[in-house]
Amino acid sequence: MKFICIIPARYESTRFPGKPLALLGGKPVIQRVYEKASEVVSDVYVATDDERIYNAVESFGGKAVMTRNDHKSGTDRIEEAIEKIGGNYDVVINVQGDEPFIDPSQIRALMACFDDADTQIATLGKPFTSMDAVSNPNSPKIVLDNRSYAMYFSRSIIPYVRGKEQSEWLDSYPYLKHLGIYAYRREVLAEVTKLPQSSAEKAESLEQLRWLQNGYKIKVGITDVETIGIDTPADLERAEEFLKNNIQ
Repeated sequence: MKFICIIPARYESTRFPGKPLALLGGKPVIQRVYEKASEVVSDVYVATDDERIYNAVESFGGKAVMTRNDHKSGTDRIEEAIEKIGGNYDVVINVQGDEPFIDPSQIRALMACFDDADTQIATLGKPFTSMDAVSNPNSPKIVLDNRSYAMYFSRSIIPYVRGKEQSEWLDSYPYLKHLGIYAYRREVLAEVTKLPQSSAEKAESLEQLRWLQNGYKIKVGITDVETIGIDTPADLERAEEFLKNNIQ
């Protein structure tokens, strides 16, 4: 199969404007994401709406494509980007532009989901290790069927474990945290970006529920690697500390 990785990166951000160009260990965040993805996928592009990001990517030898500035999601942006890039790609991988510590093993796990011919969309889950983390509505939970396809994603704690104290729930059910990395068969990406918002998506503010409600199958790969996303300047400070302590 022929894979392409597209990293959506916009300059404007409510909590951290200019985030892709913020320096982390002397390199822009977007460069670190690009280099990680390039360890696994030969064709990697940054899809942006800002010339500053476009020029920064070209300056470190990366490939970039300019997209419109009115996209409502990264999924819409990568669809425009792949239309402009062209090529006969089977699967489009969407790596978030604020994940400088994404592990190559995670990208490989995502790609392996497409060994199953039924996979239309793939994403990753990581086992929770504490009930405090399970309780966090900013960490969506995934419920899987017996073939590792997603049945539902929720900010609520699902499933409910009846007859036990909540402190015991993690010992009774393997709660799975959703990580926001996706891959789509090329034709499926074109289809899902044309769908209107669904009722469950609006309720939970989770885009992937739109796809489930419209009958698409989302395969879930499993990883034990925790990623460190950067949403705020404070996150960048923590990432800098992590880099100093963990990267040789």
